[in-house]
Amino acid sequence: MSDKPTVGFVGVGNMGWPMAACLVNAGFTINVADARREVANNFVQQIGGTAPDSLRQLAASSDVIITMLPTSVIVENVLSGGEDNVFAGMKPGTVIIEMSSGVPSATQALAEKVAEWGGVMIDAPVSGGVPRAKTGQLAIMVGGDGAVIERMMPVLSAMGTSVLRAGDVGAGQAVKALNNMVSTGGFLIGIEALLIGQRFGLDAGVMTDVLNAATGMNNSTVKKFRQFVLSRKFDAGFTMGLLAKDLSIAMQIGRETGTAAPLSALVKEMIVSAETMFGPGADHTEMAKWCERLVGDELTTKT
Repeated sequence: MSDKPTVGFVGVGNMGWPMAACLVNAGFTINVADARREVANNFVQQIGGTAPDSLRQLAASSDVIITMLPTSVIVENVLSGGEDNVFAGMKPGTVIIEMSSGVPSATQALAEKVAEWGGVMIDAPVSGGVPRAKTGQLAIMVGGDGAVIERMMPVLSAMGTSVLRAGDVGAGQAVKALNNMVSTGGFLIGIEALLIGQRFGLDAGVMTDVLNAATGMNNSTVKKFRQFVLSRKFDAGFTMGLLAKDLSIAMQIGRETGTAAPLSALVKEMIVSAETMFGPGADHTEMAKWCERLVGDELTTKT
């Protein structure tokens, strides 16, 4: 008989599906739920686990509940909204791992509600995108009680190779949003550099190789420029709308802490403009197209 906790996983979308699959592969018993019932059923048929008829039943049969959802508002609704919710069936001592890229202050308030219902919440947003979710190599940023985090390490380690403790509950989501701000800034300045260089006569592929061998290297130059921009595939698997949400969260943290962040504000406004142009469902790497339209050129490479 397995001593692993039974895990309820709410939200088996682009990221949640491979994350939940990693838990199944690691030997965890999984209950899954999704707003699209057919997706939960497909997961059970293709990967394993069970799909209870309600959130109440999922909670009643799970020791740990993971939420991987688009927004904090949706997380709150799953936990306590409507006629069917997690709190209705949650057992005392249940650990809720909030893995969405949510609003830290909202998550802190939810953690208080979870405690009132006899459970405990930690937040554990992820970085690495769909490719690293599939291989179980995500970076996971965790906030919450240290002893609870330690107990949840087998669950977290099944989905990620780097589990980083950020502080109290909400800290994981704060550092995740700020990380995405830094990542986006690196992407945009890199694309602008490629456009300037191309107009000068440089090959964008050669420039990318130089950046990656020199001090201009960042995650985007290494993992996005050739793969999704210069290839013109624009299919990295993370949407413009979700990125805009994350950057809005980062700016909200700035406002709540009274921190001036003019460069971050510019980056956020550029993403909102690109989202307006291409739609929230567009891949986030299509930010490059927005930069291209500003100058009237398209990045190409012969290498």
